[in-house]
Amino acid sequence: MQIGMIGLGRMGASMVTRLLRGEHDCVVHNHTPEAIARLVALGATGAASLQQFVDLLQAPRVVWLMVPAAAVDALLEQLTPLLQPGDIVIDGGNSHYHDDLRRATALAAVSIAHVDVGTSGGVAGLERGYCLMIGGATASVQHLAPLFVTLAPGAGSAAPTPGRREDQSSADQGWLHCGSHGAGHFVKMVHNGIEYGVMAAYAEGLNILHHANIGLHEHVVDAETTPLREPMHYQYEMDLPEITEVWRRGSVIGSWLLDLTAAAFAADPGLNDYAGRVSDSGEGRWAVQAAIDEAVPVPVLSAALYARFSSRGDADFANRVQSAMRNEFGGHVEKPVGGRLLPRRDNP
Repeated sequence: MQIGMIGLGRMGASMVTRLLRGEHDCVVHNHTPEAIARLVALGATGAASLQQFVDLLQAPRVVWLMVPAAAVDALLEQLTPLLQPGDIVIDGGNSHYHDDLRRATALAAVSIAHVDVGTSGGVAGLERGYCLMIGGATASVQHLAPLFVTLAPGAGSAAPTPGRREDQSSADQGWLHCGSHGAGHFVKMVHNGIEYGVMAAYAEGLNILHHANIGLHEHVVDAETTPLREPMHYQYEMDLPEITEVWRRGSVIGSWLLDLTAAAFAADPGLNDYAGRVSDSGEGRWAVQAAIDEAVPVPVLSAALYARFSSRGDADFANRVQSAMRNEFGGHVEKPVGGRLLPRRDNP
C-alpha cells in the first residue's frame, strides 16, 4: 500500500527501507534533501515540500510522522490544512499519550484519523523488525495492518509462548492494537521506563565487577575515608567483555540489551569513547508520573530515572551543598577528585 513518511532520521529512514523491501509505495519528505535522496535511490518517491508530499499521495492518504515529540505540533499545524477528510495521520515517535488524546480530538474535528504507534527496535529494526504498540480506532488500525505486518518482526522471530492460542492476537507477530487513542504511546511509555531500569541494573552490576580489584589498591588513611576492612576479598581483575559474553549463553539475565552491551565491550573494553552522560527522552519521566497518579510504587524505575539525571551533572550542586555542610559542622575538608586510591606497594 502507499504511505508517506515525514522524518528520515535513524528510525524513519530504516523503516522506509523495510517498507520498500516489502513492496510498499513510499513517498518521503525531510528537512534535509540528502536524506530524501538516499531513499529515492532505493525506490522511494521524494517530495521537496509538504504540499508536494501531500499531492503525491492518493486519497485516503496515510501519513506517518517519525519526528521528535517536540516537533509534532508545529508539523501538524502546517500539514493538517493540506489533508482531506478520511486521511490518517500516524505518530510513530515518542509523544506523550496526553498529546495523542488532544491531537486525535483536533483531527477528528476535520474528519482526519489519528493513530499513535509506539515503535521499538532502534537502528537494528531494519533487519530485526520493529515492535509496534498501537492506539486508535479499530477501523484505522485494520486499514493500516499491511504496514504493521511488514514493519514488525513476524511470528517466527521468537519461540511460541507455551499455552498461548495462535489466533489470540497479532502480538506474536510483533504488533498489537493496545486500545483507543493514546494507548500505544502509553504502553511504549511504560516499555521505556522498564528499559531504563533494566539498563541501570546491568550498569550497576557491571560496575561492581569493574571495582572488584579495589583490594589491589592502597587507600589513603585518614578520618575522612571509610577503610576497606578486608582487601583480600577484592583482588579480582574481572574481564568484563568475557563476562558479558558468557552471560549471553544460558543465563536467566540474557537479553538483547545484554547482547548489545557485549558488543560494546568487544569494540571498546574500557568504554573510553563514552563520557557517561545518559540522556532521557521523556518516557521514563512520564512513566513515573503515571505511577504517581495511579499510586503504584515504582522504586526501580524511579531510581533509574534519577540516575540518568545525576549522570549529566544535575546532582553536582546538591553534592556541593552536602560537602559544604560537612565542612561547616565538622571541618571536613573536601577530598580532591581522584584522591581515593593509590597503588598498593606490594601490588604495583
